[in-house]
Amino acid sequence: MELTDLLWYAAPVVVLVLLGIVFAYFYNRLYRYSNAADANLGQIRVALKKRLDMIEQLLGAVRGYVQHEREVFERIAEMRGRLFEGGAGEISEIERESRGITGSVMAVAEDYPELRANETVRKLMDAIVSVEDEIARHRYTFNNIVQEFNTMVDTIPSNLIASAIGHEKLEYLQFEEPLEAPEIKVKAEN
Repeated sequence: MELTDLLWYAAPVVVLVLLGIVFAYFYNRLYRYSNAADANLGQIRVALKKRLDMIEQLLGAVRGYVQHEREVFERIAEMRGRLFEGGAGEISEIERESRGITGSVMAVAEDYPELRANETVRKLMDAIVSVEDEIARHRYTFNNIVQEFNTMVDTIPSNLIASAIGHEKLEYLQFEEPLEAPEIKVKAEN
């Protein structure tokens, strides 16, 4: 067997091995991002559950001051039930609803001096703010992972592998956060 005959047999094998390596590389990266997104979404679910639990505790602490208290408890229970069922869109909806409840319960607590002075209420309000910061950090990480994954789904050659194994673009978490204008203090000149 001559060298040219050997090259004719070896070249396709080398090409197939290289294609296999490229396929494995992109396949593993796609699954790495997909799994990271799932894990991060799980952390967001846990943090949202913590927020719902704290809202419920805060609601218990301000009992008697909140109108339609029973309806709020029922909404929290319903959100808690939906929390582990849906994807990113459902979590965004639950986050929006729980943020609204949090705002109204905190507003009630702020309106009454005896509630503001209550140490339990203060600690719960601080804990809710801390959990909201945790949720924001997880959302930031999740959306960065989704961006990387979606870029791979959109670009060559990883998009060929993604479509071959059935991966589709992931949905971003889009929480509605109120935009606050920065407070500007004007110093009066004398």
